[in-house]
Amino acid sequence: MRTIQAVAWKEIQIYFSSPVAYLVALIFLAVTGFFFVKDLTDPFPEASLSNLFFGASLVIVLLAPALTMRLLAEEQKLGTIELLLTSPVRDWEVIIGKYLSSLVFFLVLIGLTLYYPILLFIFGQPDPGPIYSGYLGLILYSGAALAIGILTSTLTNNQIVAFVVASGILLLLYFADTGTGVMGEPGQN
Repeated sequence: MRTIQAVAWKEIQIYFSSPVAYLVALIFLAVTGFFFVKDLTDPFPEASLSNLFFGASLVIVLLAPALTMRLLAEEQKLGTIELLLTSPVRDWEVIIGKYLSSLVFFLVLIGLTLYYPILLFIFGQPDPGPIYSGYLGLILYSGAALAIGILTSTLTNNQIVAFVVASGILLLLYFADTGTGVMGEPGQN
């Protein structure tokens, strides 16, 4: 457990000491802010934040591979993966530690958007159920997207290939339900 914490803490420090993390946070907050304002300026606004969750999940499709592409691919390219894996750390501990660090980063990003529902509760009477379930879904979705990103990062030593493959898989999963509308509803002829 301590080795997982050590790997995760090292990666968290790398995330937050890099200006890329702040750029990613800026992009994430700008896009989610746009969708929050879009929610409020609809002719018949709902206080469910459905557009916010839609926009955030779309951004996660691109940000998760961007953040995870370097986790193991860079270690393989630099040759430091052998040093890391020959140390008294198990392979799965390295992967879990890197996964947890990226999940913590995404939890911070999602946590930064909590002021949107706070504003809704201050100025309105929204139903908290859809908001809570939307945030839970966003957390679970980002966890799955990060897992796919780390998987592709382990399969290649090229960061760009890891990004493209992970983005492709996530886009395929994101738009998988759009083809069902073409085939019609189940049970109808």
